[in-house]
Amino acid sequence: MLKADLHIHSEYSMDCSTTLEKIIKTCEKKKINCIALTDHGAIEGALKLKKIAPFQVIVGEEILTTRGEIMGLFLHEVIPSGLSIEESIRRIKEQGGLFCAQHPFDKIRPDALKSEVMDEIANQIDVVEIFNSRNPLKRSSEQAKEFARTHDLPGIAGSDAHAAFEIGNAYIEMPEFKDKNEFITALRQGKITGKRASAIGRINSLWAKIYNRQPLLKKR
Repeated sequence: MLKADLHIHSEYSMDCSTTLEKIIKTCEKKKINCIALTDHGAIEGALKLKKIAPFQVIVGEEILTTRGEIMGLFLHEVIPSGLSIEESIRRIKEQGGLFCAQHPFDKIRPDALKSEVMDEIANQIDVVEIFNSRNPLKRSSEQAKEFARTHDLPGIAGSDAHAAFEIGNAYIEMPEFKDKNEFITALRQGKITGKRASAIGRINSLWAKIYNRQPLLKKR
């Protein structure tokens, strides 16, 4: 069985400073043996991690569209920010990827997919993130679960870790898989475990965002 955290960030995201090596060490310590690395607007880190990690790595990306942020899984090429949501989804599927609606209905995040958008694109969604450790409101997760049930979509869980200590805050125990089709089947047999993240992780994200925008700080 896999213990999969399907939403993790690395230093290749503008709001994270966790190195690939640190991700590997933390996953091994916490017995996480499958992850999706889903950096903002980048897949370079995920492609590198897939080559060096001693566990299964899904190449993913969080993509900012004109109507909110979405996630692509099983990607081979980066998808640029700023496209329409329809075009972004088309590009995910054109390269054989899966479209995941991550942290939908979150009332705090301005870029989370809203109810009206989710309804419009329901027939294009492959996977719904039904538990995200950084969702501050329980009702957002409940709404995501209900949406997944209504549309018969498999659910995933992710820590949305932007700091190493957050990895494993949420995970799904699921059978092993070889490709995206087996992944979907395995998800339907999975069991989700998760806890809500502390505010410390958000402070780390803010600092990383500031640091990554300041070249002078990086040189010191």
